[in-house]
Amino acid sequence: MNSTIRAVVADDEPLLRADLVDALRQLWPALQIVAEADDGDAALAACRAQRPDIAFLDIRMPGQSGMSVAETLLNEGVAPLLVFVTAYDSFAVEAFEREAVDYLLKPFTTQRLEHCITKLRKRLEQPTTAPDLASLIAALQRGVSPAPAARLNWVRAAVGDTVKMLAVKDVIYFAATDKYVAVFTQEGESLIRTPLKELLDQLDPADFQQIHRGLIVNLRHVQSARPDGNGRVLLKLAGRPETLTVSRSYAHLFRQM
Repeated sequence: MNSTIRAVVADDEPLLRADLVDALRQLWPALQIVAEADDGDAALAACRAQRPDIAFLDIRMPGQSGMSVAETLLNEGVAPLLVFVTAYDSFAVEAFEREAVDYLLKPFTTQRLEHCITKLRKRLEQPTTAPDLASLIAALQRGVSPAPAARLNWVRAAVGDTVKMLAVKDVIYFAATDKYVAVFTQEGESLIRTPLKELLDQLDPADFQQIHRGLIVNLRHVQSARPDGNGRVLLKLAGRPETLTVSRSYAHLFRQM
C-alpha cells in the first residue's frame, strides 16, 4: 500500500470540518488531506480534480447532498472509498451498517473515528470487490424518506460537551430551533440535529403528536388540555413547568381530552 493516502473532507460546518481534519491528522499522520469543501458542488469538483483514495462526505450540504456527490462519482467510475458524515439517528445508521463503506455520526468520538480508520486501512491494504455504492445510496435515500420501519427508541443528544443516550419514552417534547432540535425531559434540555420532520417519521404515532410547526409532544406526558379561547389549546405537562400551545391546525386532536 502506498504510504501516502489522499482524502477529501466535505462539511458545511467549518468547526466540525476542522475537528474532523485535526482528528484525522492526529490519528492517521500518513493521511494527506488534499482538499476541503463546504458544499456538495465543491466536494464533487475536489474529488474530480484530486482523485482521492477516500472522501469524507457530509450528507446534508448546500448544493448537492453527500449522497448526490457519491452517486455522480459512481456513475463517472471515479468513486473513492466513502465515509458519510451524518447527524441522522439510528434508522439511517442501520442502513449504513448494511454496506461496506463507513459512517461517522456527529458528534463523533475518537474511538469511533479510530474504528473508521481501521476499516479504511483494511480496505486499502486488501482491496476486494468494490462496495455496492448504488445499493448504499438507495439505502440512504430510503433512510431520508423511510418506509414504515422500526420505531426510534433512543436518541443521541448533546448536553454541553457531553453526548447522552436518551430513551425516547422519557422525552416530554421536541422543539425545533434554528439549526437543532431541542429535546426536553424531566431532567432538562439537550440538543439533536435530526430535522423535526424526519424525527416525526421515526416516532411512534400512538405516543407522539405534532402540535405545531415546530413542536412534537409525547402524549404520555400530557396531564391536561384546555382551550385558550382563540381556537388553540394549552397543554399542561407532567414533569415540565412550561405550558405548550397547540396551534389551530392541530387543536381538534385534543378536544376530547
